Amino acid sequence: MKIGISGASGQLGQSVLKELAQRGGGHELVGISRSPGTVRSPAEGRWGDFDAPQTLSAAFAGLDRLLLIPSADLSPGVRGRQLRGAIDAAVAAGVQHLFLVSAAGTRKAEVPSLIEPYWTAEQHLIRTAPLWTILRMNYFAESMAQEIQMSAAMGVLTGLGEERVAYVSRDDLAAAAAGALLGDGHAGAIYNATGPAAVSGEERARTASQVLGKPLGFAVIDEAQLRGGLSQAGLPEIVVNVMADIKKSFVRGDFDVVTTDIERLSGRPPKSLGQILAAAAV
Repeated sequence: MKIGISGASGQLGQSVLKELAQRGGGHELVGISRSPGTVRSPAEGRWGDFDAPQTLSAAFAGLDRLLLIPSADLSPGVRGRQLRGAIDAAVAAGVQHLFLVSAAGTRKAEVPSLIEPYWTAEQHLIRTAPLWTILRMNYFAESMAQEIQMSAAMGVLTGLGEERVAYVSRDDLAAAAAGALLGDGHAGAIYNATGPAAVSGEERARTASQVLGKPLGFAVIDEAQLRGGLSQAGLPEIVVNVMADIKKSFVRGDFDVVTTDIERLSGRPPKSLGQILAAAAV
C-alpha cells in the first residue's frame, strides 16, 4: 500500500511519517510538501502545493491512501479553498481513501469563522471521496504549554471563562492518524482526537504551578483585554483575531469533549497536559 501525507514538512506531518515508518509493514510512504527535500527516508519526498493545484496531480499519483493536513495559512477563506482543491485533485488522481485532519466543534459556518475551512472540507470530502475518514483534533497541548511558559513570568494565566479543554498531544494525534491510515474499518468514521481529561482554566493554572514549581493563578478577562494584550505583544492583527476566536471557542465548549479514540486508533493512552508541559519545561 502506498500512503501519502500532505504537509509533510510541518510538525504534525513529520510526526505522522515517523509513526508510520516505525510501525513498518512494508508500505510505501510519500511525504508531500513545498519543501520535499526535507522529507526523510524511508519516505519519498514529492513537491505539492495547495496554492498551486497543478502540482497536486503528480504529488498524489499512485497513492492508495492520503492524509490531508490543513495548511498554516490563517487568511479567511484560504484553507477551505485549499482543501477543496486538494480533495478534488486526490479524487482525480485515483486516491481511493482520503483522511482529513479537522477540528473539534466543527459545524456549519461561513467565512471568516475559524471553523469554516473544516466545515467546508468535511462536507466536500463526504460528497466527493470514494472512501473517507475524518480526524477531528482537539486543541494542541503543546500550543497551550507554550502559552503557559510565556505567561508564567506574570504569575497568572488568563482566559475568557472557565475554558474546559481536553488538550491533545500532537504526537498522540499523529499516532492515531498512523493507526487509522494503516488499519481497516475506518471508512465513513468521524473520530474525535482528545486528551485524557477536560481541563478548566483553574486546573490548568494548578497543573502549571506544580510542574513549573512557582505559584500561578487564573484570571478571567474580557475580549478587549485579551486583544489588547496580544497586540501589545506585537502580534499581527490576523493572529490576534484567530487567538480571540480560539479563546471564545474554549468558552463555548467546542473542545470540552473526551473520547477514547486516540487509544483506540494508536494503541496507547494519550498524554495529559501536565505530561506535555513537563516535557516542554525540561
